[in-house]
Order: sequence, then structure tokens, then C-alpha cells
Amino acid sequence: MWQAFKQQYLIKFWSPTPAVIAMGVLSVYFFGLTGSTWAVTGEFTRWGGHLLQLLGFEPEKWQYFQLIKLQGTPLDRVGGVMIMGMFSGCFAAALWANNVKLRMPQNRIRIMQALIGGIIAGFGARLAMGCNLGALFTGIPQFSLHAWFFLIATAVGSYFGAKVCLLPFFKSPIKLTKVTKSTQLDQNSSRTRSRFILGMLIFFGALVCALFLMFDSPRLGFALLFGIAFGLLIERAQICFTSAFRDMWITGRTHMAKAIILGMAISAIGIFSYLQLGMSPKILWAGPNAVIGGLLFGFGIVIAGGCETGWMYRAVEGQVHFWWVGAGNIIGATVLAYLWDDIATPLATSWDKVNLLTEFGDIGGLLLTYLMLALSFAFMLFWERRFFTKRAQAINSSAETNNTSAILSKESV
Repeated sequence: MWQAFKQQYLIKFWSPTPAVIAMGVLSVYFFGLTGSTWAVTGEFTRWGGHLLQLLGFEPEKWQYFQLIKLQGTPLDRVGGVMIMGMFSGCFAAALWANNVKLRMPQNRIRIMQALIGGIIAGFGARLAMGCNLGALFTGIPQFSLHAWFFLIATAVGSYFGAKVCLLPFFKSPIKLTKVTKSTQLDQNSSRTRSRFILGMLIFFGALVCALFLMFDSPRLGFALLFGIAFGLLIERAQICFTSAFRDMWITGRTHMAKAIILGMAISAIGIFSYLQLGMSPKILWAGPNAVIGGLLFGFGIVIAGGCETGWMYRAVEGQVHFWWVGAGNIIGATVLAYLWDDIATPLATSWDKVNLLTEFGDIGGLLLTYLMLALSFAFMLFWERRFFTKRAQAINSSAETNNTSAILSKESV
């Protein structure tokens, strides 16, 4: 019985749709129990600020760090503890499945893509005051209009990012090796077992830390627990928002994108319930910063090959490429913080913070949100059908051309 459970739930990858829906549910309770929203780039920006402090700078005097509150350490903040929980959950899940292996980038182009794309994405995310999590699983379910601007702009940016990535310059050369017979993949059972045990130790160690934190600070204890759960979900289900946008444009696959829309729909009704109980939503400026930030973020994550959730679990799996993506994210976010004083007024703070529940009433705002989610889902269906119809037509046209050429060749003979 244990072996069947282990194989099914701890080793095999999970289906993305139930996992994303579970993320939506957990994000609701995370908000309700901690009073914070599920987001990561704000905390990563603070980490960049702490690095600057260690180097002798005073980023705490910058307007942006005063806005997002660069105080204490990651161990004192809900976001910091939650992210540590996410890394713990990701690492434990990867070890259970023996999915940890140091994998170097194939060439320098990949490193360049990772770093530059990460910087662009980190800058864009912080300009818009939210990443894929901060907008899609926080902003939209909390009825902030800026998140819809960000979502649409991210989709557009990812489209152009996909086009750029298909250029010959970014294609990695493939080396083919001639073989005379098939080879058996060797599994080191002792190492696999050791890694599984280590994963269990990390998982239960993190749980024990969360329980101890409960006594001193229930919010931090809950943050660590939720972080562990988020980490398990994104690693076991391989949830990556980049693939949701990129695959839609390149391969026509919209499975992950549709799952994310369902997750947002679940999250929205949960957040709405908490707001009716008196909690306050996080509403941000619906200005050019959301649009420009979304364009940069969408472009950057496709160039880099991973978003915030994607690079986190791939980094702990040993994919060095995504270490560079993470570093780029922190660099880009910190650069934005440095420039914020000059661009905040024209792009962000002079624009209104639009709450859909305030503008259209509670029921009106809720219905409008679900209408826009439904339209987004309908677009996914339309795009998928259109993409594969055009592909089928291209294949048929190519086949007809080849047949015609063959006939003409025979006639000429």
C-alpha cells in the first residue's frame, strides 16, 4: 500500500489542472490566515536591498523600499518565510522523485538568455507591482483593475518573446551521436533511496519548524506551512506560467493556461468571501506601469525560459540555467527600485487605484471578473482550434504540393 501511494503521489508528476486549482484554494486561505497575499517578487526585491546593505549602500532610504517596507530580515517577514517554505517544498518533492541533478546550460547563449530575460522580467514585474503570482493569483482575485492590464500586456509581451526565441540566433546546436545498439538506463537504487529519505527529512523538518513558529508568531508559522504546500504543488505538477503563455503561441497548447484561469476563478470567489467579512483587498495603480511592466515581464519570462514559480523549482532540481534566471530577477527588480523615484509619478502613483467592487458594486464587480475570466477561457478555446486548423491546412497544402511535384516529374520523364 505504501509503495503504491509513494509511486502515485510522491514520485509521479501530478496533473496540472487539479494542482493549479489547489493553488487557488490555498492562496485564499493564505490571505485569510496571514493577511498577506501570495507573491514572491516583492520579497526577492527586498533580498536585493539586503545585499546592497551588506555592500555598504543605504537602499532603505529609496522611495521604493520605503513603499514595500525594507525592514527586518526574511525571517521576520511573512513573504520571506513563505518563500523559504516554497524552496523547502520544491526541494523535498524533487528529492522524492530522484529529480535532482546538476545540469549545466548547453551553451553561452542559454546563459545570456537566462540572465537578460530574468533582468527584464524582474524589472517589469516590479514596475507593475506584481509578477505572475502577484497579478494572476492576487490582483485579479482581489478585483484590482491593474492586474487585468498586466495580464493582457503579459500575453502580448510573451507573443513577441516567443517570436524572438524562434530566431536562428537563439537555437542551440544539436549534436547527433551514432549508436549501434540501445543502452539500458541505470538506476542507482541506493542513491534513489537515500535521496527519498533526505527529502522526507527536509519535508518533516520544515513542518516541525512551522509548528514551533506557531507558538511565537502564528502568521509566520502559517506562512511556512503554506509555502511548503505551494512548493510541493509547483514542483510535482511542474507548474510554470511561462509555458502557459509560450506554448499557446508556439505549439497551440493551452492546457496550462486554461488551468490557470480555473485557479483564478476558484481564488476569486474565496477572496470575495473574505472581503465580505471585512478584510481589505490589495488594490494597485491602474496606470501605464501595469501595461509596460506586463509587456516587459511577458517578453522577459519567455526569453529567460521561466517565470517566478518556474525558476524556483527548476533551480532546486539542479538546472543551473535557472540559477541565472533567479539572479536576473533580483537584479532587474533592484534596478527598478533604484529608478522608481524618477518614474513613479508619471507611470504609477499619479494614476487611480481601481477596485472593481467599488466601481461596480460587490455583485457587479464579482460578475464582471467572472465574465472576463470566461472570455479569457473562450479565447483559449478559439486560439487552440484556430492554431491546429491552420496547422492541418499547412500540412495538407504541403502534401498536395509534393504530390503535384511528383506527378510533374513523372510526366517530364
